[in-house]
Amino acid sequence: MARERDIALLETVKAYIALTKPRIIELLLVAAIPAMLQADRGHVHVGLILLTLFGGWLGAAAAHTFNMVMDYDIDQKMRRTRRRPLARNQVSRRAAAIFGTVLMIASFLWLWLLCNSLLAAVFILITIAFYIFVYTLWLKRRTDQNVIWGGAAGCMPVMVGWAVITDNNPEITGLAHWWQAFILFLLIFFWT
Repeated sequence: MARERDIALLETVKAYIALTKPRIIELLLVAAIPAMLQADRGHVHVGLILLTLFGGWLGAAAAHTFNMVMDYDIDQKMRRTRRRPLARNQVSRRAAAIFGTVLMIASFLWLWLLCNSLLAAVFILITIAFYIFVYTLWLKRRTDQNVIWGGAAGCMPVMVGWAVITDNNPEITGLAHWWQAFILFLLIFFWT
């Protein structure tokens, strides 16, 4: 009986991890590191980079979880997505929505309070909103161009990382500094 309970718990944990789409997140976060190094001209702030990556991971996990909540109906029909946790009823839509909300709030607070960047925290909320409302609910259901325009959300780790460095370095001021972040954003956008 205890073994069955442990197996069920492990399966539940795996289902919640699957909601976050971890393989996609690692690709997203890789873009934040060079942006942070460029923003501070090569100075390496390992602790701040790690804190930012974790805050970004929380935000991306929230966005992906909300994506699965919103795509519950079509995920059941598509062969590629039928095995997702909500489509298989491993996690309820309500529980997934609560999980996504907790991840989103945690990401916002993490970036604001631990990374000392309200701007990065706001960028995370903008990214999540874009991914849910523009990509998932609007573009994905109306056009095959969804992947192209939805890719803008995948470029946001550059902006988040740049904001963290900018907010933590009083020597970096003004909007003129942001043109490089925008160029990096565009490079990733056109690459994807």
